[in-house]
Amino acid sequence: MSTPDPFEIFLVCPPGLEHVLATEVAEAGFDAPVASVGGVTIQGGWPDVWRANLCLRGAVRVLVRVGHFMAFHLAQLDKRARKFPWGDILRADVPVRVQVTCKRSKIYHAGAATQRIETALRDSHGLTLSPEAEIVIKVRIDDNAVTISLDTSGEALHKRGHKEAVGKAPMRENLAAMFLRQCGYDGVEPVVDPMCGSGTFLIEAAEIASGLQPGRSREFAFQKLASYDADAFDTLRTDMPAITGPARFFGSDRDQGAIRMSTQNAERAGVAPLCQFNVHGAGEVTPPDGPPGLVIVNPPYGARIGNKNLLYPLYGTLGETLKTRFKGWRVGLVTSEPGLAKACGLPWKPQEAPVAHGGLKIWLWRTDALR
Repeated sequence: MSTPDPFEIFLVCPPGLEHVLATEVAEAGFDAPVASVGGVTIQGGWPDVWRANLCLRGAVRVLVRVGHFMAFHLAQLDKRARKFPWGDILRADVPVRVQVTCKRSKIYHAGAATQRIETALRDSHGLTLSPEAEIVIKVRIDDNAVTISLDTSGEALHKRGHKEAVGKAPMRENLAAMFLRQCGYDGVEPVVDPMCGSGTFLIEAAEIASGLQPGRSREFAFQKLASYDADAFDTLRTDMPAITGPARFFGSDRDQGAIRMSTQNAERAGVAPLCQFNVHGAGEVTPPDGPPGLVIVNPPYGARIGNKNLLYPLYGTLGETLKTRFKGWRVGLVTSEPGLAKACGLPWKPQEAPVAHGGLKIWLWRTDALR
């Protein structure tokens, strides 16, 4: 009933970015990634789980498929849950919580199924249940097939552990990393963000350029599992390099508080020598000295912040500024409103699939080098 090494590992990502994550996974040396709705599947063992959490920038969570059996009624689910070798994976001193979903199955009541599994965990292995537990057992009952997964990440992986200050509608780090990848960012070229907010795009770009592991500053749920080997995990961590300038990542914002946040976040991430932040509006942005690179920006959409009808002049000014001053640079722009993107007047490439983000559909609009 349980799955020995190698087992199935599912790397969760926002819908619409599965193929982008699959490319990152393959480049990171994981074998045979397969993209499907909501993420990417690989095969591996516990060291692969640890490395995926530590090193992948685009993943939201790392789930491990630890078991699979059939159950056609609650009594059968109870019996098989009691026989499942939970002790091989879970520690008796670490609380857990159970999440169940049911679909097209004779067991259709998720609450009743949850109760049976929780009782089995308590009775058969003396485990403690808590609604606040970091260890989450995810049980999917689909067409009477029961799949048991563990969330090995804990907090979502976009929470890198070194960004404390955020603005009103922050770009998540995993999205920023995937959008940089889609824009062809190579870790070498300069990056400019004329509405940088809390600095997410630039900090991610600087970390990529410096070869920093995104999970270096945080802890993970897998560190509380019976399978965790602290010494083996330490061998996967890389030392923090000495980072020095000159700056290659340039952010600006008309909000002085945003620039203060960006500066503090870059310092906590250890990439401050590579970043330069200034207070001014998007219409005042100018390219830095040196070769062209990438301008990437996440302007307000009007969906959460303000009235979108007031934003058309802002987008128009941004587009005119980029066309006039940033010849030779590529542009990436994120918005939930196609009309706002078109107001920039930039030569956008054909649109790709939307990305689900916080209840919205957002698009990355991209150009080739401006002429």
